[in-house]
This record gives sequence, C-alpha cells and structure tokens, in this order.
Amino acid sequence: NDTSNCKTELLTSFVKNIVEPINAIKGNDLPVSAFIGREDGTFENGTAAFEKRGVAVDVPIWNLDKCIQCNQCSYVCPHAAIRSFLITDEEKAASPVEFSTLKANGKGLENLSYRIQVTPLDCTGCGSCANVCPAKALDMNPIAVALENQEDKKASYIYSKVSYKNDKLPTNTVKGSQFSQALFEFNGACPGCGETPYLKVISQMFGDRMMVANASGCSSVYSGSAPSTPYTKNCCGEGPAWASSLFEDNAEYGFGMHVGVEALRDRIQHIMEVSMDKVTPALQGLFREWIENRCFAAKTREITPKILAALEGNNESYAKDIIGLKQYLIKKSQWVVGGDGWAYDIGYGGLDHVLASKEDINVIVMDTEVYSNTGGQSSKATPTAAVAKFAAAGKPLKKKDLAAICMSYGHIYVAQVSMGANQQQFLKAIQEAESYNGPSIIIAYSPCINHGIKKGMSKSQTEMKLATECGYWPIFRYNPLLESQGKNPLQLDCKEPKWELYQDYLMGETRYMTLKKTNPDEANELFEKNMWDAQRRWRQYKRLASLDFSDEKR
Repeated sequence: NDTSNCKTELLTSFVKNIVEPINAIKGNDLPVSAFIGREDGTFENGTAAFEKRGVAVDVPIWNLDKCIQCNQCSYVCPHAAIRSFLITDEEKAASPVEFSTLKANGKGLENLSYRIQVTPLDCTGCGSCANVCPAKALDMNPIAVALENQEDKKASYIYSKVSYKNDKLPTNTVKGSQFSQALFEFNGACPGCGETPYLKVISQMFGDRMMVANASGCSSVYSGSAPSTPYTKNCCGEGPAWASSLFEDNAEYGFGMHVGVEALRDRIQHIMEVSMDKVTPALQGLFREWIENRCFAAKTREITPKILAALEGNNESYAKDIIGLKQYLIKKSQWVVGGDGWAYDIGYGGLDHVLASKEDINVIVMDTEVYSNTGGQSSKATPTAAVAKFAAAGKPLKKKDLAAICMSYGHIYVAQVSMGANQQQFLKAIQEAESYNGPSIIIAYSPCINHGIKKGMSKSQTEMKLATECGYWPIFRYNPLLESQGKNPLQLDCKEPKWELYQDYLMGETRYMTLKKTNPDEANELFEKNMWDAQRRWRQYKRLASLDFSDEKR
C-alpha cells in the first residue's frame, strides 16, 4: 500500500505540475527545472484518467434486471469507459456510495457479486456497448441522468478500489478476458473508433509486460497526445512501455526494442551459466529452469519470484547483476502498432524486413483502408471504387493483399480479424500470435469516420459483422506450427460469404455511395470490379485452406 500511495502521489504531482499547465496552453511558462529527471522524454503513464472530459451527450446506464453477464459491452468499448467487475462483500460495503449488483454467474464465483460500471465523464457516448448487448441491458441516457444517479462517484470508487479478479475465469474467453484490467484507457480517439477496441483487449491480455512501438498516424495521436497518455499501470506499477517512431521505420524501431531486450536477457543467461558452480543446487535448478524456458511468458512469470527470493541478501556479484536486470527476467511482449498507411505503404519495406526475420515480434495493423489521420488519402489498402483524396473518382485498382504476401513466407503467423464478426476469433488470434515463437502479424478491420457509415459509428461493430458476412473482409488464421503436425496452416474462420449482401455493404458507406451519386456508370463498373476482386480473393483463400498437408508431417 505504501508503494501504491507513493506512485499515486508521483502521478498526481506530474499531472498538477506538468500536465495541467501544458493542457492550459501554458507549457512555455514551465521552467526547465520542472522536467528534472525526465530529460529522456519519459512521461508518467495513466494521465488520461485525470482529464474527465465529459464530452458525451448520452451515456449507457446498466439495467441489471436484463443483464446476462456476457461482458460483450466491456469487450467492444473503444475507450475502456465501461467495465465488468467481480466484487466481494467487503469491497461493496466499503463504498462511500451505494450501488446494486447481481450474484455472479460461473463456477468459482459463488461468493462474488457482479456489476457493469460506466464512468460517464470518460465515456464518449458512442453507444457501441448498447449496440452489441444481446439482452438490451444498457440504456443510453443523457449524461446529466448518469451524474444525478451518481454513476461518476460509483465509478471513482469501483475503478480504483475494487480489485481486478482475472484469476477467476479463463482469460481466453470473451467473458473471462474482461475481468482483467484494461491498461489502455480513456484514449482520445473518435467516438465509436474501430481501432482502439483491439488495442484495449491486447493491453488486458499482455499489458503488464508489454512494449509498444507505434507508427505515426491515428494510433500515435490517441495513444500519446502529450502530455496525456491512455496507457496506464496496474496496482503493482506494471504496464505497457510505449514510444512512437516515424511512419517509415516503426517496424525496425520495434525490432530494435526486441533485440535490445533479448541482448539483456542473453546477459542474464550468461551470468547464470558462469555462476553455476558458485550457487546452491536449488538455485542451480532455478537457473537451468529459467534458461530452458526463457521464451515462455507464463513459465518465466512463475520462476522469477523464486529466483529473486533466492538471491535476496546475497552480496555476490552475480546476484547483484541479476537483480539489476530483474525487469527482464519475465519475457516481454513486443508489439509493433500502426495503421494501413504505415503497413501497406510508407513503412512496408521495413515491415517486410522485420517479418522476414525469425525474431519473436508481434505486429497489429489497424486497417481503415485509408490514411485516416492525415485527411483521408487513398492508400494501397484502399479497395477498388472507394472515394478518397487522390482517388476522387473512385480508386481504379484493387486493395493490396498484405495477408497473402505474409503467408507466402511460410514462417510468419498471420491472422485477419474483425471483432464485430467474431469476438472469440480475435481473442484467439492475439493469444496464438503472442505465444508463437517467431514473427506474427494481425490485420484488423477498423471502421472509421472516414468511411461515412450511414448507420453511424455506434454501429461500427455491426458494420464489421456485415463486412465479413458479405465477403468483403474474410477472417482467418495462418499458423505455421500446424504444418509440422500434418495440418493445413490456414484456417478460415468465417462461412461462405452471402454475396447478395455485398452491394448493401457498399451502399451503406459514403466512401462508396458518393461515387454512385457523382458518376453512376463508372460507379457500377467499379462496384462490380470491387466484388469480383473480393470473390477472387475468397476463392484463393479457400483453395489454400483445402490443401492436404498430411504428407508434410515431420
């Protein structure tokens, strides 16, 4: 608790002395001395939680009489502003404001209560949560109603004082994953953003040991609008280490992070190896166990406390050296993050170079199919017929198939995902990718305000679902490990497309509908080509997925 209080005081001081003056456009008045200890540009994490913007018109209020405890609302929230909690009787009784709960459903949850809680002043009011709720247990109400209902005070207590009980249910399910703390919260992305739900879930799975290299673009803006950052820490002070690079070299930047960390872990291994004859048999066993399992996160997490406990009070140089490098004992989760402008275009050369390596590095591409942050320019991810800057008459060429290019290498884990189409498939993909001892890339369909979705951004998850159903965005996983088992590495995770829905999808977005209005004849021709491109791509995936690999077992 003392450690936690010190961290809170440090964060509060940083917000008061640096964040608030900069946000008030008084940064030029800050003396150089205000940044002593921060000469390398490092800022405190978690400052977005202090902003309490209150920008929403309407916010969700939980109707516990309808709730089925599926946690889908928390899963899809772009801003981590609505969360699910398991609460003990003691935690509930200690609250300064009363709140209602349900008896928690699930094996091992018998003595816990369940609650969905929104923080109204951090919510953007997009309505994604209410849209996906199968039981219609969330009602969108004016923010004034939520404040009158003291939802802000309930959230203030629950978010900070109720522990995250992520050990009660398996985290490889949608429901279980949402009892983990989101270490990416209250970002400044557009309401209903299709990108940020992916990053939030990744932070829930791996955030306590995660390192992020972020390309320029929307994701670098909402992830690090200095002096504010949505990446935060848990009660142990663990959280993602985030840094942003340029458009053209982000993959190499993340690659360098990974290589640097592994060099330090090589040093740990060397110290252990040359010290074997100086330590007890028990410590020898721990050293050998760590060396054999250094590539496995769960095992290193289990072994690390034992090693540190055994070295405590030891004044030998090997002990001091290992303790000095203790933050590298647990395997890091290295992620390279960016949009399609970076991955398909400006940074593609570097991305290809990094993926062609054998290094254990994870890439996620939030594909909006356009340069979103810089004004909506066409990219190589932009499909045929889409209207964008530099493609005002509709793009005449098809979308680059980044997934197929990556699969052609054979050693890269590749997944194409769409959270709205299949929530569990995305969760499975990130866990397979992160555990894969080699390069991985996840290409995530991300609806954007630049698409001009006629249903509105509250329906971004619905749009994701339709994109997959109609064949526009097939979802699949390519796992090279399956080939060594005599199985086809490519697994299609969606059904045969309903091609009759394809035009409905296109006509539901302004980026396509605009061309229909300005040049109907050209539009019809390009729309037909767009669908033909999609059908051809689907046939190629189906053909690859049908190949027999039984003779390839080795």
